Amino acid sequence: MQSSQRRPEAGLAAGGPAAPDRRRRRREQTIDEILDVAVAVMAEEGVAGLSLSAVARRLGIQPPSLYKYFPSKLAVYDALFQRGAREALTVFRAATAGAEPGWAALTAGLGAVMRLGLDRQVTGQLLNWRPVPGFEPSAEAFAPSLEFVGEIRALLQAAAGRGELGGGAASEEGEALLSVLVAGVMSQQLANQPRASWDEGRFTRLAPRVLELFRCAYPPEREVSGDADQEHQRRADPADHARPRR
Repeated sequence: MQSSQRRPEAGLAAGGPAAPDRRRRRREQTIDEILDVAVAVMAEEGVAGLSLSAVARRLGIQPPSLYKYFPSKLAVYDALFQRGAREALTVFRAATAGAEPGWAALTAGLGAVMRLGLDRQVTGQLLNWRPVPGFEPSAEAFAPSLEFVGEIRALLQAAAGRGELGGGAASEEGEALLSVLVAGVMSQQLANQPRASWDEGRFTRLAPRVLELFRCAYPPEREVSGDADQEHQRRADPADHARPRR
């Protein structure tokens, strides 16, 4: 005699695929909540002042419960670094996708990431400075940053190929100079006017001009050669020397 009870559908039985998915989503939500609270604590106490006890207290749980998600405080920093690096890469890609490849895309992408740094100041410090003694991001956490640098390099090469920059812009030295210029703007702004908006900031409003300084350091080679040709022609023209002064 067959039972009148319906059998559970595939994937919905206890322990089926749906249950692990729900547990995974819940775990990811909890991790995001822990990281958000960690950022709030760091915003008040400083990046190096993170306390897992303070995080647990704000979450209304006992500190040992956090160790189910993060084995140490450095693991929290690592997760924050990875999340911030991924967000910066996503923002950069979104901004560059809507611009012409080369210099226009590069400046659009860098501008978007710099604005993000102003909005995410705690994460920005962790990504760009070394505020936590003993913390080094893991290879997995650092991977998005390497992708970010690679995409900047590709756009520098594209700009040089389009005649918008000199070839040296895509060199190791050129990448370092660009990094110094961008980091300088953000460091000065965060150190002196952390609460100012992008457009009102004493330093952030100079960002477009700062990026133009980079282009001045690596002008298109055709412009350099053209200026040299004009100078050579001027010096070689005897009429210039014979022309009377008034």
